[in-house]
Amino acid sequence: MNTETKQCQNCKSQFTIEPEDFNFYEKIKVPAPTFCPECRLQRKLIFRNIRNLYKRKCDAPGHTEDLISIYRLETQARVYDQKFWWSDAWDATEYGKSYDFSRNFFEQFGELMREVPWPNLVSTNSVNSDYCNSVLNMKNCYLIFAATDSENCGYGEQIEFTKDSFDLKRAHKNELCYETLGCNNCYRTVFSAYSDDCSDCAFVWDSRGCTNCFGCVGLRNKSYYIFNKPYSREEYFERLKQYNLGSFKELSAAKAEFFKFSLTQPRRYARIYHSVNSTGDNLKNAKNCMVCFESFGDGIEDSRYADHLYGKPSRDCHSVFTLGGGELCYESISIRDCSRILFSKKIWTGHNVEYSYNCHNCSNIFGCVGLRNKNYCILNKQYGEREYNELIQKIKEQMMDMPYTDQKGRLYKYGEFFPPELSFFAYNETVNLEYSPLRKSEAEARGYKWKERDKKHYQITKPSRELPDHISEVNDSILNEVIGCAHEGKCDEECITAFKLIPQELAFYNKMNLPLPRLCHNCRHFERLKQKNLPKLWHRACQCNGEESEKRQGGNVYKNTVPHFHGSDHCPNEFETSYAPERPEIVYCENCYNSEVV
Repeated sequence: MNTETKQCQNCKSQFTIEPEDFNFYEKIKVPAPTFCPECRLQRKLIFRNIRNLYKRKCDAPGHTEDLISIYRLETQARVYDQKFWWSDAWDATEYGKSYDFSRNFFEQFGELMREVPWPNLVSTNSVNSDYCNSVLNMKNCYLIFAATDSENCGYGEQIEFTKDSFDLKRAHKNELCYETLGCNNCYRTVFSAYSDDCSDCAFVWDSRGCTNCFGCVGLRNKSYYIFNKPYSREEYFERLKQYNLGSFKELSAAKAEFFKFSLTQPRRYARIYHSVNSTGDNLKNAKNCMVCFESFGDGIEDSRYADHLYGKPSRDCHSVFTLGGGELCYESISIRDCSRILFSKKIWTGHNVEYSYNCHNCSNIFGCVGLRNKNYCILNKQYGEREYNELIQKIKEQMMDMPYTDQKGRLYKYGEFFPPELSFFAYNETVNLEYSPLRKSEAEARGYKWKERDKKHYQITKPSRELPDHISEVNDSILNEVIGCAHEGKCDEECITAFKLIPQELAFYNKMNLPLPRLCHNCRHFERLKQKNLPKLWHRACQCNGEESEKRQGGNVYKNTVPHFHGSDHCPNEFETSYAPERPEIVYCENCYNSEVV
């Protein structure tokens, strides 16, 4: 089949469906999408809230305990304590319904979503980590999300096997680290991004195997460097004294200096390693994967428009988000150890599942919610195999003949993910703010719900401007203060306007000689994310112009340190990159970049 150009139902922009896409749709027997890849991602992510927590009561019969939950009390979700939810005290098939062919499928599924109970959080085998969600094997952690096997950590997301660290995003095997993004196997490393195997470093970017480095970009196996210049051990520590990171004022100046310096150094067009014929960013061990992001599995193959493929091998998966081992999965989110999962959310260990949500160890189910260990169910009602297969075919035909129409007039036939109107969450409660940020007016214009900030009833006792400048000036009385966030709720970062320190956190700042933060944990999270590119690609050319780079915004020019393969001519290489053309960074192809940093 030839390439076909379509207009997105949602944003009205044009998008292309390639022959490889059509081959995949034919393999899994689904029609081609009517939403572009970006809008398909938005639509899936409107169902994923992992960071926003609320207090509410347990809805289980005879239970009145208070819960911490991802579901607001105002939603129509029926919420159980997760331990009770996973018990045998109830059965989701009790809510089973016969399919009504006089009504649209999505209307019936939405009713089932509001009737079947939901676990308040996802937290397995965790100790003293009540304010964490989507976690496994955690101990003494606070406000940690999407994480496993970590201890004594706070304010982080996507962390694994990490200890005694705070304010992290995507961290693996780190210890005593602070304010890092995409760092792995690091020790005592702070204010750094995309660096591995580093210790006793501050402000390092895309560096490997470095020790005692400060303000450096693109270094490999170096020690005693400051802003990419080598020093003797004695000189290094002497010069480092001018950067007193225990002072908030001096730390802020160091941040600004490093940011300015980082723009003078070349960036690799994409962080793609050990991969063949693949495009995207932050990929490892990928083969024939197009427009894929942040995927570091043991092998991912023949996939498209996929984000967060991790752990076990995956192949032939399109338009998925967060997949831990799978095959022939499409338009689904939060999938683990599965095959042929279509238009579904949070399916763990399943096969041949369509239009289902929060089902575990199930096969051959359609339109189900909250099932465990079931087969041949439709709308949570049990059927025999033959009756199930006959009924499924009729339902798919009815979905084509009787589509769901949302408030914006968009049609949802068989082949489209759940309409956003079915989600319990508002746009700004979900991870869409990280992957596809919109302002309130933009979100509402596209038919997404928006949650207004809750009115706060606390009294700020210590505005951030009144905090001591240096950590040495802080005593334990600060633990009693309600500190005002410096953004004062005036930012677009879901500011909670005030925060308190926990004892474990204060002890960490003292140990690491770091000043108290001036922003709430939400604002710090979004400030951290500004170092991370959005999952979108642009076609660009390498900016290496012979012996130096092209001149960029701000007048930045990088002088090459060695001759490149193209000599004094402009590099001929082109690529797909997540750096937009108007960005100020100097972007090199892999060949030119490796000539400078390897």
